[in-house]
Amino acid sequence: MPILTALLLAAAPPPATPKIRSPGDAVKAARAADWAEIPADELMVMDLANGKRVVIQLAPIFAPVHVANLKIMARAGYWGRATVYRVVDNWVTQWGLGDGPFKSPPGVIDRPPEEYQRSARGLTLTPMGSPDPYSSMAAYTEGWPVAKQPGGIVNAAYCYGTVGVARDAAPDTGNGSELFTVIGATARRLDRNYALVGRVIEGMEYLSALPRGTADMGVYAKDQSPLAITSVRIAADMPAGQRPRFEYLKSGSPAFADYVQLASHRRDYGVPSPGADLCAVPVPVRKVGVKS
Repeated sequence: MPILTALLLAAAPPPATPKIRSPGDAVKAARAADWAEIPADELMVMDLANGKRVVIQLAPIFAPVHVANLKIMARAGYWGRATVYRVVDNWVTQWGLGDGPFKSPPGVIDRPPEEYQRSARGLTLTPMGSPDPYSSMAAYTEGWPVAKQPGGIVNAAYCYGTVGVARDAAPDTGNGSELFTVIGATARRLDRNYALVGRVIEGMEYLSALPRGTADMGVYAKDQSPLAITSVRIAADMPAGQRPRFEYLKSGSPAFADYVQLASHRRDYGVPSPGADLCAVPVPVRKVGVKS
């Protein structure tokens, strides 16, 4: 080989390696039409005494009676004396009035039905594509991760950040006066056993990073200070210019399918995985500006 040719070959840059896309790339590439805004009457805004704010997206398609109770309580100022009083490591953070005394506001149904699962009728399910040990099919609908059960039944899945209703032993179903959010990796054993009423979409760190309770069952001991809740409001009741606004990636959109495929295998990590747990592929949610 001539010396000049050898030198030119040595100086040539190596062929470009195709970029391996990440789930974030799919989300960034999503079009405006791929996103859907969460209605203001499905956002519950909880302000804490330490100045922090937590925003919860409510889930009326899974627990309409329980969610209706939450709205009544919020509008009645029910949680004005409530606190975050229980934090269990790798499990839940819980808030409410504790042992009371309390009386439900007028209109609250104190013994709601068991809203732990529902018919799939009227729902469009987008399969996730990975096996699910808790159901016959892991899927998404209306922006929520769900599990399809035999007989045309679905339930929302208890993943990180999910908000559920605390209750006593069955047949009690809880009326929503005591709530908890999952701060562990997953809590799928609660599926179809506790009413799932929403998920934290902003401020999760203010609930997951609290000191753990040292008394029985993670309740704060006498030498620990519960975190007071200063207000709980429904965003639709707030002045338009002060309402938080959020969008979720539509589960039926091409961008969502692309995102789920990438997030289920993570080739961008190096060695791809054959699939993923439903809770490991959360629905993307983003905050948007306030309309003028």
